[in-house]
Amino acid sequence: MKLGLDKFYELVEAFESLPTIGKKSAQRLAYHIVMHDNYCGIKIAHSIENAINSIHRCTKCGCMSEHEICEICLDDHRDGAILCIVQSAKDIFTIEESKQFTGKYFVISELEESMLERLFDFISEHKTKEILFAITPSLSNDAFILFIEDKLQDYAINFNKIAQGVPTGVSLENVDILSLAKAIESKVKV
Repeated sequence: MKLGLDKFYELVEAFESLPTIGKKSAQRLAYHIVMHDNYCGIKIAHSIENAINSIHRCTKCGCMSEHEICEICLDDHRDGAILCIVQSAKDIFTIEESKQFTGKYFVISELEESMLERLFDFISEHKTKEILFAITPSLSNDAFILFIEDKLQDYAINFNKIAQGVPTGVSLENVDILSLAKAIESKVKV
């Protein structure tokens, strides 16, 4: 029963389309914004619009950035000889929170020829000597690591992946910081 509240239920459906938001949570959020805090709703809408219009992928590494090149790529204090390959830009936030990695990052969400070319350019530019794969452990991701390793066999690079401690099949955003910090500290040779 929708009670003639089409706009309210459109808002509920919009919230439901977000990851981890179920119907009841979506209804609570929509009710709060509509009935208790209109300013909060306007602020959220404005922030979403600003983020969508301002945030893009870094042209070098694929991280989120408000500029053509992200802050991490521009940071001369970061060690370009060590490269961490992740599957999602949001994984970078998780790793940065652990404070265990001081190198550069590269996001590979899909294996495309243009992405591989950008990776080769990135490695050449930074004279990368070590690659740390910080991706969710799985059989398909192990095959992915082998594929990248094979493509980079002409480079003098040591390959490592984060140590177990990150459970198989669990994305990095769902791993506690201590486990992630230990996994990065105890990386293993690939």
